[in-house]
Amino acid sequence: MNDSPGWASPGSAPSDGEDSGTPGQPEPSDRARASSQWSRNQPPAGQWSPPAATPGQGTPPPPPGPPAPQQGGWGRPPAPGGNWNHGWGPAPAAKPGVIPLRPLGVGEILDGAVSTMRAHWRTVLGLTLTVAVITQIADILVQRYLLPDPPEIDPDATGTEAINQAFDSLRSSMLSLLPVGVLALIGTLFVTAVLTVVISRSVLGRPVTLREAWAEARPRLLPLLGLLVLLPLMAGAVVGIGILPGALIGSDAGAALAGLGGLAAVVVVIWLLVQFSLAAPALMLERQGLVKSLRRSAKLVRGAWWRIFGITLLTVLLTFIVSMIIAIPFTVIGTLVDDGGADSLFSGSTSDFGWPFLIITGIGAVIGSAITYPISAGVTALLYVDQRIRREALDLDLARAANLPGYETPGS
Repeated sequence: MNDSPGWASPGSAPSDGEDSGTPGQPEPSDRARASSQWSRNQPPAGQWSPPAATPGQGTPPPPPGPPAPQQGGWGRPPAPGGNWNHGWGPAPAAKPGVIPLRPLGVGEILDGAVSTMRAHWRTVLGLTLTVAVITQIADILVQRYLLPDPPEIDPDATGTEAINQAFDSLRSSMLSLLPVGVLALIGTLFVTAVLTVVISRSVLGRPVTLREAWAEARPRLLPLLGLLVLLPLMAGAVVGIGILPGALIGSDAGAALAGLGGLAAVVVVIWLLVQFSLAAPALMLERQGLVKSLRRSAKLVRGAWWRIFGITLLTVLLTFIVSMIIAIPFTVIGTLVDDGGADSLFSGSTSDFGWPFLIITGIGAVIGSAITYPISAGVTALLYVDQRIRREALDLDLARAANLPGYETPGS
């Protein structure tokens, strides 16, 4: 066990079939197969009755009347006040915090992220609002004073000219997004670090303050910053390699090759991002280094790539929809309030929006970030917990850390 309560070190239980020197936990499929083989040898569900009494030794037959209620038995629910274990039914999973300690479904992961917001709303909102306000103010100043005008594009250009214009537009967009991306990276750094700690405590049902979460997360900020910088650089390098051959060839054939190479590069980038999507919680909770966290994420994702991709994509869509629902009214209000904004809105022309538009849309962005940041960080952390429960029986360690009865350490 390491310093973070309930989180076993990665060497304590293998995630990919490695020999750790101790008996490993069976996979869920093995458990289900053993259970099905055992159940085929049992009698069909029905009422169990004792064997007939031997004359002179048995008990007298029961008096006539309605049958007494059954206390458990095969195929029957337990009597009021009973429990499912006595009736040979499934026992409910322990739930000391926001999730039950067993493999999670998609709805339970999303509900756990939202439940963390409700249970620790002072800590979560205090952090996300502070980060969102600071980054949004800096973003407004960058948009107002630093961003260059976009280059003009000739719609009639073909061949080499079209490729050159596309690269000029891409370069201008990258330069425009660089300051915004740096601000978003800084905000994501603090939010991810602190909220991962908050979620790890909420899984155990323990309270946590912003001061406590910050004190625990602060030593991991530098490795987490390296991870958050490395992943975009890796994605950009893959896309650049995919586009480069077509750009070097030029002409229409080169443009087509660049398009195909870019499409293939995007597929590789998506695969890599999902493969390393659990590196941040592994780095925070297991106190791993940068490279070891990437390897740890790859081990946990192995065999569950499509499931993690689907849950991550669903989370991105939900947060995008929530952001749009919040941003659209503020954008419309800011456009109407801004000088000349209403004319450009109905005429379809572009307008150089002023301070009223930037301030009002910035307020909407702050509200949206305060809601979507915790959901994204919560889903990522709970996916990490779910994968460790499925592969390494982390639920037993968490139950012991939560001091649940029946999960005491042997010999204690």
